[in-house]
Amino acid sequence: MDSWLSLLEIFMNSPNPGTEASQWLQSSFGSSSNPSISNSTASFLSLLMQSTEADVVCSPSSSPSSLSNKQRFMRLQTLPNAVQARILSFLTYEHAKFNNQDLSKLARDILLNDTVVDFWVRKAAHQLFDIVSDSNSKWVSSFNLDSEEETFEASFGAVPEWLKDISTTNDPILPWLPISVNDLNSKTPHTSQDDGNSKMEVEEGNNDGNFATQRKLTHLENDPIDIETEETALCLKTKILNMESSLKAKEIAHDIQNLCAKNKANSLKVLDLIQPWNADDEVIPILLSHLLNGKVDDFEYTSNILSTILLPKFLTLEKPASRILLTATIDYCKVHHKSAVYALLFPLILHKNGINNPICDVLTKIVKECLHPAHVSAFCQKLLCEEDENGKRRLCPPCYEHLVGEQVVWSEALFTLFQNILKHNVHLSQDSVDRVVLGVEESALVLSKSLKFANFLLCFVTKCGPLLKVHKVVLFEAVGNTSSFLKKSILAKLDSI
Repeated sequence: MDSWLSLLEIFMNSPNPGTEASQWLQSSFGSSSNPSISNSTASFLSLLMQSTEADVVCSPSSSPSSLSNKQRFMRLQTLPNAVQARILSFLTYEHAKFNNQDLSKLARDILLNDTVVDFWVRKAAHQLFDIVSDSNSKWVSSFNLDSEEETFEASFGAVPEWLKDISTTNDPILPWLPISVNDLNSKTPHTSQDDGNSKMEVEEGNNDGNFATQRKLTHLENDPIDIETEETALCLKTKILNMESSLKAKEIAHDIQNLCAKNKANSLKVLDLIQPWNADDEVIPILLSHLLNGKVDDFEYTSNILSTILLPKFLTLEKPASRILLTATIDYCKVHHKSAVYALLFPLILHKNGINNPICDVLTKIVKECLHPAHVSAFCQKLLCEEDENGKRRLCPPCYEHLVGEQVVWSEALFTLFQNILKHNVHLSQDSVDRVVLGVEESALVLSKSLKFANFLLCFVTKCGPLLKVHKVVLFEAVGNTSSFLKKSILAKLDSI
């Protein structure tokens, strides 16, 4: 059994078990023409089919003496259902390297098992049996897999029980993804443009619900600000420019918070008049701590604060950000994940001139220290693959909108950012990988001598190899246009995909 532990670990833990298992089998036993391979693989089947005892818990209606009893199972059936399905799919794909009679017996024993068999396990066993058995086998017709599949598909669209239970609460559905039940059930605002003016339309059941929040924050509201509010905002702007102590910063933060509360519908316009981004870096942590205090769940307000205090400082960044500014940013992005995505990450990466190295360093810090890898993967999917109609991802003070574009500009620093994201164990979707490949194709000639670009390519091919098979020709051509000393290493990695 010890000789097969590595293969079982692949089935248990690998994100691409079929590919890795085939590579492991090939490297361990050589080609299928090797006469010893059938004996070696027979021992694996023998291990899977080995009989073993396991406890079976009966239904509560059973008598106490029969609540738990011993039954005999194949060792394969003691594994989790997902692992069983993976192993059976692998055996179907590699059936030429195994004894067909043994494979047929394994599939038949699963299908004939009296205990309840998971749908996907049964389906994988059925496919295996179809491939390795004679086409005139009659007994399998007794297993009405089609009707079972119809039943499965009929219940597929039903609301899961755990969602029904949680619908009475407002706790986050996923701890690392800041989406609450109320967010999902709320009406979805929709922004449309007419002659340069934005209008808010409220829709329920809209297919564009995942962009509801972005659209709400896309443009400044059309409601006019009264003269008194405007004068107060301009007064606060002057106080920020002439701030002398941290005590004054607390007072100003309190005044700003009160003014935004009175003009909640126009808070972004009010903050644009105050221009809090003019405060010194040393004052920023004080302003943030008082402005965001108690506003953890107010996404619109926290987004407006981050976009008017931090975003302008980073959009114009030409040298490394100060330690105090970066620390304050990380501290509050850890608490306000969602606001960090829409108020900082999107507009910064969509910089009209492309991000530079200092901006890349800031983005890398936020990604690594504030966001879960799955959240980063979803963010990359939105950034690269979803259309940006009417600027729905843009959240920026009006006087800085000229620095934020609508399309990603591929630069050396942006490739470095994606390299850092991949090193952070973020798994990109196939759509995201396809768009990155397009960026590589566009930039290969311009960055042909860039070592950073070459480092990204090596990391990209290493981390996303299985998803790049359809792009091998394009990538070979792109890498061929580079002149880095890493060129041979990248080509070798590409060749092994």
